[in-house]
Amino acid sequence: MIERDLTKSLQKAAAAYPVVTLTGPRQSGKTTLVRHVFRDYQYASLEDPELRTFAQDDPRGFLRQFNRRVILDEVQRVPELFSFIQVIVDEEDMAGQFILTGSQNFLLINSINQSLAGRSAVFHLLPFSQNELALADVFPLGLIGRGFPPARPAPDIDLKNCLFAGFYPRIHDKNLEPQEWLKNYYKTYVERDVRDILNVGDLEAFQRFVGLCAGRNGQLLNLSSLASDCGITHTTARRWLSVLEASFIVMLLRPHYKNFRKRLVKSPKLYFLDTGLLCYLLRIKSADELLFHAARGSIFEAFVVSELYKKALHQGKDPDCSFWRDSAGHEVDVIIDISPQPVPLEVKSGMTVAADFYKGIEYWRKLSGAREDSPAALIYGGDNSVVRNGVHIYAWWNF
Repeated sequence: MIERDLTKSLQKAAAAYPVVTLTGPRQSGKTTLVRHVFRDYQYASLEDPELRTFAQDDPRGFLRQFNRRVILDEVQRVPELFSFIQVIVDEEDMAGQFILTGSQNFLLINSINQSLAGRSAVFHLLPFSQNELALADVFPLGLIGRGFPPARPAPDIDLKNCLFAGFYPRIHDKNLEPQEWLKNYYKTYVERDVRDILNVGDLEAFQRFVGLCAGRNGQLLNLSSLASDCGITHTTARRWLSVLEASFIVMLLRPHYKNFRKRLVKSPKLYFLDTGLLCYLLRIKSADELLFHAARGSIFEAFVVSELYKKALHQGKDPDCSFWRDSAGHEVDVIIDISPQPVPLEVKSGMTVAADFYKGIEYWRKLSGAREDSPAALIYGGDNSVVRNGVHIYAWWNF
């Protein structure tokens, strides 16, 4: 098993909280991780129809069958359990008593907030990060733009194949053909999870909506335009987008709040959290297509943003990232909001560093009054990690 960066945070939380909750997209490795970390716990999956019926009909009896410590997998399938879990942890007050997992973040977090607020530590597990696949130690988000990770050899896989395959564990564990697996994954997601959450009657319209979102990856979110192109209402588009977020299919990168007396863009940017799934939705049939595809730059941006989020989430922290753009079109791709000074980060898919790669950082420094040697970063599609013009430049596989 590939060691996950979240392991230590889960162990630490289980020593302090009676309930530890792990959410994330389907097939991100949640069950494998908790069964590895908490090996001496009993285990019950509420995907099992018999167990689920037992838990729904007799929640108290279902929970009494376990000997104090238990993993309850896909627990959002039986929301009736949460109130009974609350009573048990309040009576016994024992750390690490319940480990809960679920892939429908919206339903699970709602139940946690209603019944287990203050009693549960909540974590999110995304698919593999590139550091996890390389068996390398995580390079913390707060050090980007300030230093480099320990030296290590370049990976065997090149950038285009990395983006095309994506990071879902099963693809790498079983050496599966990425797009075939992702096709089945997406079909299952739409036909099962979406129906469970939304009761969508017209699945074809929802799939069209997801495809249109893929075409807007890396762009400012315009819900009115998205709804119009899909033939749905603005309210429906907002609701469907919230489901994609709750399912960890997409995330919204919020605009940076500080304006420096400039008018700022207020809309978030839309990114997909797995580049392999994004390639599937864009109908990219091979890794070689990425060399010349019009969406290459935005797919690479999605890769970098998702890796930054994994760095934070897999350490049990909030991803303090945003982007900055003013009404004149000046932009910095990512702002890492780290005290005492935010770090501007540019993302470029090119393999050769060009002079105009620094334009956003230089403008930011001038506008914010930062020194020329203040922390700044550039992540690009090449292989060399160096400092140039006061900017830490990172190879795509080395940040």
